[in-house]
Amino acid sequence: MSGSAPQPLRIGILGAARITERALVAPARSCGHRLVAVAARERSRAEDFAAAHGVERTHGSYAELLADPDVEVVYNPLANGLHGPWNLAALAAGKHVLTEKPSASNAAEAREVREAAMQSGTVFMEAFHYLFHPVTRRLHELLSSGELGELRHAEALVAIPAPEDGDPRWSLPLAGGALMDLGCYGLHALRMLAPWAGGAPRPVAARAGERAGAPGVDEWLDADLAFPGGATGTARCHMAYGQLEMSLRIVGSRGEATAPNFVLPQLDDRVVVRTADGERTEHLGTRSSYLHQLEAFAERVRGGTSLPLGADDALETMRVIDACYAAAGLPPRPRTAL
Repeated sequence: MSGSAPQPLRIGILGAARITERALVAPARSCGHRLVAVAARERSRAEDFAAAHGVERTHGSYAELLADPDVEVVYNPLANGLHGPWNLAALAAGKHVLTEKPSASNAAEAREVREAAMQSGTVFMEAFHYLFHPVTRRLHELLSSGELGELRHAEALVAIPAPEDGDPRWSLPLAGGALMDLGCYGLHALRMLAPWAGGAPRPVAARAGERAGAPGVDEWLDADLAFPGGATGTARCHMAYGQLEMSLRIVGSRGEATAPNFVLPQLDDRVVVRTADGERTEHLGTRSSYLHQLEAFAERVRGGTSLPLGADDALETMRVIDACYAAAGLPPRPRTAL
C-alpha cells in the first residue's frame, strides 16, 4: 500500500516583486502548494497581490509574516541588499528559506547566513533555478560521458536591456549591479563545472564599466577564471545590453556544446552539440525551470532529498563575486541594515 502524498508547503512571500508570479506563484499552483501569506512595504500592494494571485492573507510587515505560525517556508525576492537581513530574520524565526540570488550583499554577510542556516536546522536554498532544468543537466552529462572530451574552456554571457534609472538594481546601497543581478548566474554555472575541471574556478582578472550617475555600480563586468585542471573560463554580464542573451558554451578536447538560454531554458530549450561527427541540436523541454526548482525544494523539505544548493554553496558564490569586484577595481556591495 503506497504512502500518503506529501503535505503541501505553506509559503509566505516577502514583498510583491514582479518576479514572484513566474518564479513562485505559477509553480506553487502547479504543484498544489499553499500561498499562505504575503507582506509588502505598503499593505495595499500586498492586498492587490493577494487578490491577483490567490494568496490566503496579507500582513502589514515582513516581521508579522515571519511571526505567522502557519508560514513554514519563506520566499525572499526582495532587492539584493535585503536578501541577507531578511534571510537571517527568517532563519531565526525557524522558517525554511528559498531566496532569490545572491543570498547576501557580500561574503561576510553570506557567512552569517550560512551560520544561521546551520543553527536553525531548516532548509536554505538560493534560487539558481537553471540548475534543475534538463538543459543544464544535459550539458553536465555531455562532459560525464566523455563525448566532449576533457574540459578546456567555458564561457557564459548573461545580458538584458537596461532597467529604468530608478530601478533598485542600479542602487549601490541596495547591493545593485550587473554582477549581482545577472553575472552571478554565469559565475555559478562555471562553479558547477568543478567536477570536470579538477575543482572550482578562481577569478584571475576582471574588467567593469560603471553605470553613469551610479558610482560603484557595474553596468557590465567581464571576469576571467582559471580552473585547477588547466581549463579557463569567462563570465560576462551586461545590464544595458541591446537584447536578452543568456548563453553558456562548454568547449572540450573533442567537441563543444552550447545552451543559447541556460538561465531561462523554458524560452529556448536547445543544446547544440558540435563534434568531429557533425552538429546536432537537442531539445530538452520547455517545462519551467522554476517548476523544476520548487519540486526539488519541496522534496528536500518534505522528504530530506539532497540538494545541490545550500548555504555553503551560497557562501562560495559570494566569495567569487567579491573577488571579481575586487579584480575589477570596484568595492564589494555594502550590507543593508534593517
